[in-house]
Amino acid sequence: MSNDPGPRRRAASVPDSDTGKETAVALKKEIGLVSACGIIVGNIIGSGIFVSPKGVLENASSVGLALIVWILTGIITAISALCYAELGVTIPKSGGDYSYIKDIFGGLAGFLRLWIAVLVIYPTNQAVIALTFANYALQPIFPTCFPPERALGLLAAVCLLLLTWINCFSVRWATRVQDVFTTGKLLALGLIIIMGIVQIFKGHFYWLEPARAFHPFQPYDMGRIALAFLQGSFAYGGWNFLNYVTEELIDPYRNLPRAIFISIPLVTFVYVFANIAYVTAMSPQELLASNTVAVTFGEKLLGVMSWIMPISVALSTFGGVNGSLFTSSRLFFAGAREGHLPRLFAMIHVNRCTPVPALLFTCISTLLMLCTSDIYTLINYVGFINYLFYGVTVAGQIVLRIKEPDIYRPIKVSLAWPVIFLLFWAFLLIFSLYSEPVVCSIGLAIMLSGVPVYFFGVYWENKPKSINYFIAQMTYLGQRLCMVVYPAEDDGREDESEEKEEPGSKYSASSTTAIDPFK
Repeated sequence: MSNDPGPRRRAASVPDSDTGKETAVALKKEIGLVSACGIIVGNIIGSGIFVSPKGVLENASSVGLALIVWILTGIITAISALCYAELGVTIPKSGGDYSYIKDIFGGLAGFLRLWIAVLVIYPTNQAVIALTFANYALQPIFPTCFPPERALGLLAAVCLLLLTWINCFSVRWATRVQDVFTTGKLLALGLIIIMGIVQIFKGHFYWLEPARAFHPFQPYDMGRIALAFLQGSFAYGGWNFLNYVTEELIDPYRNLPRAIFISIPLVTFVYVFANIAYVTAMSPQELLASNTVAVTFGEKLLGVMSWIMPISVALSTFGGVNGSLFTSSRLFFAGAREGHLPRLFAMIHVNRCTPVPALLFTCISTLLMLCTSDIYTLINYVGFINYLFYGVTVAGQIVLRIKEPDIYRPIKVSLAWPVIFLLFWAFLLIFSLYSEPVVCSIGLAIMLSGVPVYFFGVYWENKPKSINYFIAQMTYLGQRLCMVVYPAEDDGREDESEEKEEPGSKYSASSTTAIDPFK
């Protein structure tokens, strides 16, 4: 494969409305510390803690052990986030683990991470969150029955289209939506926690007394306990999403680690105390029997105000869809910039400076998933692969320490942390393979289906002129329709307060190979 980067592409510039001078079109650094925390918290806390936190309890077999699982998985999540924080400031590119894996392990490994994300992970997750939003938004209208499937699909599609428009229109609007809805879901969970504290002061802590908390309602089993940790780990999913938008962070060297240090402990606190609150009003058996734990909790304690809970779940999932659209589109943008996706997805709007093609692609792929009846099956297949790449990324941190010991690292964590995470990761991965070999094998097959795509679309450079001409024409048509251009490379002038990159560092956004769309 040729190492010649080819001719450099020249970014477009537009006249500034205030000064009349031409300014380069580029992604804007508009995500501050509060919005960064909103992205992490908003993506981790979806509908799960409101709807079905019972997965951990069911497999832990007792209330006390379930709470320990929530705490330990929170600690493991914090450790993995620390590792990602070092990688995020050492390789300051948008794209998160895709960018890290590509730079450390090579193009094929990075492409497979991107392939499984584009093909299944993000479209299915966003479709499920949108359907959950629609279900709870319609619950007050259909209090005694399930909403019609067509109504659910239509409202989920409207949710996706509205949020895609907001994200295309303005980064600032998208982050404000995320901030507002993250605050809303934290207030709803705060209400649950406060009601739980009131219950404890009233003496309703039967299931929290040590003798009963650790009394199993079914025999303890190591296999089920491992599954409880796996369920807990999935509940913290989304902790790495801020790494997808590194280039849009204001002062990423400071705000990326700060946001992680604030958000992960906050989410752990909320998860643990929300589960404590639930068992002050419900027995383990009632909790396991409920498909909507927060709604059942509200019906028991809020009386006529119980409608607050389904609305809270709807608002939480609405914010979750927004956060997922915002971050996943940046992953596709980063993949296109590296030449792993159509080049059109690496372009941004000339005035709005938002990755419109990547956002539209994310929206369309999610809308297609809404038409599929096997969404949950697909999620089961690729959940194992998603967790596999978390471990590969953290292992990459150790590899990078060996390959590039002198590279500039604004944050440098002890190697004990990635080792601890990898031991936990290997335990869960081996257990997953042992307990569900067929599901894991199908997930691996879906991932490996990207290998021939990589060799045809990326590795094979000398394609026939007719193919290159067709791609160039489609790219040009997309540019005209979406009013997009290639962004300017970050030369460090946008944010003068940002720490300067050390000489010799090659893992930066500006080091990305430039691609001529008409090459």
